[in-house]
Amino acid sequence: MVKKALLIIASQKFRDEEFLKPKKILEEGGVEVTVASSSLETATGMLGAKVKPDILLEDVNVDDYDAIVFVGGSGASEYWNNPLAHSIARKAEEKGKLLCAICIAPVTLANAGLLEGKRATVFGSEIDKIKAGGAVYTGAGVEKDGRIITGQGPEYAPDFGKAILEALRQD
Repeated sequence: MVKKALLIIASQKFRDEEFLKPKKILEEGGVEVTVASSSLETATGMLGAKVKPDILLEDVNVDDYDAIVFVGGSGASEYWNNPLAHSIARKAEEKGKLLCAICIAPVTLANAGLLEGKRATVFGSEIDKIKAGGAVYTGAGVEKDGRIITGQGPEYAPDFGKAILEALRQD
């Protein structure tokens, strides 16, 4: 059975490598990737990549995916306090899906109450925010705690993608 992953990007200023590298690794590993955002307009990454989302955040059905991935970049802060993003993340956690976030995106998981007591990592500027959400900050490049995988930043995007693929293969 084909595994499916949902990559959630900011409507603007997602981090190119944190989207493109995991997407490529997942697709090469046989995972079907869908891209969601708060807008169906073409999103532009911080380094200029152009991505046209497949679906709107409001049309996401968590049951359709094996992994939900929040991509980082400065624009990812649009989901930090977004009730819809929190709802998607909580449903993923409730249903035992793989829940992943990289760069500043783990703040969304922390604010949704999903990192309480969990080992996690995040981009250096946001350590206090995930700790405030109860996370046990480890400083690792990629951290996995149960069904939650977090990544620190763009240089760890390939390792983040590989960790997601490996976890999907173990399911």
